[in-house]
Amino acid sequence: MPLPKRRHSRARQAKRRANWKLEAPNVVNCPRCHAPRLPHHACPSCGFYNGRLVIEKKEKKTEE
Repeated sequence: MPLPKRRHSRARQAKRRANWKLEAPNVVNCPRCHAPRLPHHACPSCGFYNGRLVIEKKEKKTEE
């Protein structure tokens, strides 16, 4: 297996790693309840995706 003959400089190493940035996730608003959600995912608050219910949400029981 070939190995480098000479060491790469710090500048060359930094140029190679310059594009290793983290990106914030793209967040869109749910068209039904306007809660933030990831695109192409079901809404975590209302459970709808593409206009239909795909996740049944449990309702919280209120103590009387």
